[in-house]
Amino acid sequence: MSIKFMTAGEAASFIKDGDVIGFSGFTPAGACKAIPKAIADKAVAEHNAGKPFKVGVITGASTGDSLDGSLARAEAISFRTPYQSNNDLRKLINAGKANFFDSHLSVVAQNIRYGFLGKIDWAVMEACDVNENGEIVLTSAVGISPSICRTADKILIELNRRHPKELRGMHDIYEPADPPYRKEIPIYRPSDRIGCAVIQVDPKKIVGVVETDLPDEVGGFKELDPVTEKIGENVSNFLASELKAGRIPKSFLPIQSGVGNIANAVLYSLGENKEIPAFEMYTEVIQDAVINLMQKGRITFSSGCSLTVSPSLLQEIYQELNFFHSRIILRPQEISNSPEVARRIGIISINTAIEADLFGNINSTQVLGTKMMNGIGGSGDFTRNAYISIFTTPSVAKDGKISSIVPMVSHVDHSEHSVQILITEQGVADLRSKSPKEKMELIINNCVHPEYKDMLREYVKIGGETHTPQTLSACFGMHTTFEKTGDMRNTNWKNYMV
Repeated sequence: MSIKFMTAGEAASFIKDGDVIGFSGFTPAGACKAIPKAIADKAVAEHNAGKPFKVGVITGASTGDSLDGSLARAEAISFRTPYQSNNDLRKLINAGKANFFDSHLSVVAQNIRYGFLGKIDWAVMEACDVNENGEIVLTSAVGISPSICRTADKILIELNRRHPKELRGMHDIYEPADPPYRKEIPIYRPSDRIGCAVIQVDPKKIVGVVETDLPDEVGGFKELDPVTEKIGENVSNFLASELKAGRIPKSFLPIQSGVGNIANAVLYSLGENKEIPAFEMYTEVIQDAVINLMQKGRITFSSGCSLTVSPSLLQEIYQELNFFHSRIILRPQEISNSPEVARRIGIISINTAIEADLFGNINSTQVLGTKMMNGIGGSGDFTRNAYISIFTTPSVAKDGKISSIVPMVSHVDHSEHSVQILITEQGVADLRSKSPKEKMELIINNCVHPEYKDMLREYVKIGGETHTPQTLSACFGMHTTFEKTGDMRNTNWKNYMV
């Protein structure tokens, strides 16, 4: 087979209305750019001609603007799963113009193989190398690419020269057998390699290759501010105290961290805390702080699904590939997020909440319970199976008009049974082995912003002497007050009592 090179427009010409496309990438790292934009252009042309044109979009997680943004602005998406973070796509979803189904990231690939997502027409992959034998070397992420390539009828490839061919060997491509033939995933520490360096496909499935030279569309991270810095300090001090108390092994345990500014702050603080030994990571997203701490010797190894780092830092990694090849593995997300592996190796999970309630229930996805933010991502995969599960959040948002801690979350992603530790810039609430009343007292005293402490204590009193002091007529009073007045501080519980 000879590789057929073509333009992005020629590649997009193969896509038809109603097709379902699986894309490479996990966050903007490794996400396709040229072909999705060409598909969006085709959608606009078809719509202008009065013809329908929408496609189903399946990815590893969020992607860059060239994919999610372009297709959303063209109103070319019929459904989207499992996670997104693009503002234009978010607007489309919340306006009811595109169906979105949220999903734990660890199950996406197997659900594709099981046929739960229907027929996959196309795999569109970004690669740094491909050959006539059907060997595909991915770029800065793996995501669901192996399962998409295996199940899709046909494959289109963006061969991105921005990523060096020498990335070969950083990926560990492994798909577990499906039930009833599945065996254990043989990973016993983050650095274990169990698969191969490439995705192997039938070369006849590769319809065409589009050459590009486009950077990952990863934005930079904000500088630490007093709130994120204090959250990071509280996390690292808590873990240091657990280490000192003997509840964490002296060698420490692998860290899983979500993505974003708070996560970066937490990792920096862990790296600065001299009471915490150098540690490994078993996570999904490898971001800037991980690389910086690896260069300092504070992180010794990181297993992940994507290199979601700022553009300048990615080039720095590529210039020092000999150093990073022995310290980083990129895996498919069903392996990086595997509940089995997470529980076996004893990860410490650290993820971010939109809001928490007085019992420790966590909302990760829905603003005021109705508007999708991004999705649950991998937080559930890790939280339910962690050695210690931690959630972080600033105590307030919108200049204090919103309390991130409320009587009852407006949407539940992680129940109180999975959440062990809640941390804000105010302090730490250790919820392990606590009754509902004890949890309420700890959270109010240690995590709630001072402006909301008395309000929430008053709410607890309303509940009376019961096992779970909850008042159904008032539990969403702070949310309702915000919708009416724009400020939760205006909440008067008397207005919500029946």
